Amino acid sequence: MSPGHVAVSVLTPVLNEEAAIRKTAASIQAQRLDGELELIFIDGRSEDATAEILCELAKDDPRITILDNPRRITPVALNLGLAAARGRVVARMDAHTHYPPDYLALGLERLDRGNAEHVSGPQIPRGQERWSRRVALALSSRLGTGEADFRHLTEEEIEVDSGFTGMWLRSTLERHGGWDEGWPNDQDTELAARIRKGGGRIVCVPGMAAEYVPRDTLGKLARQYFRYGQYRCKTSGRHPESMRRSHVIAPALVLDLLAALGLRGRLAALPRLGAAAYCAALLAVSAGEARRARPADAAFLPLVFLTMHGAWGLGFLSGCARFGPPLPALKRILSGG
Repeated sequence: MSPGHVAVSVLTPVLNEEAAIRKTAASIQAQRLDGELELIFIDGRSEDATAEILCELAKDDPRITILDNPRRITPVALNLGLAAARGRVVARMDAHTHYPPDYLALGLERLDRGNAEHVSGPQIPRGQERWSRRVALALSSRLGTGEADFRHLTEEEIEVDSGFTGMWLRSTLERHGGWDEGWPNDQDTELAARIRKGGGRIVCVPGMAAEYVPRDTLGKLARQYFRYGQYRCKTSGRHPESMRRSHVIAPALVLDLLAALGLRGRLAALPRLGAAAYCAALLAVSAGEARRARPADAAFLPLVFLTMHGAWGLGFLSGCARFGPPLPALKRILSGG
């Protein structure tokens, strides 16, 4: 099959996805698309039965290709997939995410209309187990997502500074050099910053809303958000204009809490006032969520928020030590940019 005969190539990095891979593959296979579809799974040398299951699925579906990712890093997987892709359009579709059956068709139609180089849909959390439900509840509020507009449902298309997975013309990805392999995390945001610097628009299409399952333990959530914060610092260092005001809140909160605990006397008054205000915000938001959620889930929201904000803030501060503080980005934020 020649490149021109494939409408969309779907790239799906996988690693130890034995429990979810059949459902993930079925969701992609069920996409309604007027044109040929190519499914490229890039396996990071899974230690469970992921590769065997994919081989089994490939026997019954010639659209499936399986690639090896010995480095086991997401941007490496995506670049391997991009190099092998034959489609005019490339989509990234992740495991643990449910995409509506018209996701690819809507994205393809929007790209073909022009004036957008990255198209995706709202990122909607849907919890399954006890803790993933609580994390999803936290992520349905602005206290959990900050200024990330693509993390909330919208009635109309909006322009965003980044997006959740999504679709691009293959020529766009090739022109920008694909995903930067120095970003094991936050690689889509770093790519989005390069696209916007080049004058490209990124849009969020309501009909492409995709549901994903959040982490199901506080430990996994903390590790995830620590990595998010660390690589957000690196992204902000390379692309100062990508930093939002909300990105400085979590590290400032961590510093405030440390000061509130470590200082004495009058020096501790202001940090403790800040800590009290934060605790009041946690309780107020959690009480509000109790009206639409299970009481037990709402009761644990302060702990979920504290885990997310604390891990993200510590990760950002760790990123400052590892990659250097993003001084131009911070200066831009403090000056009102």
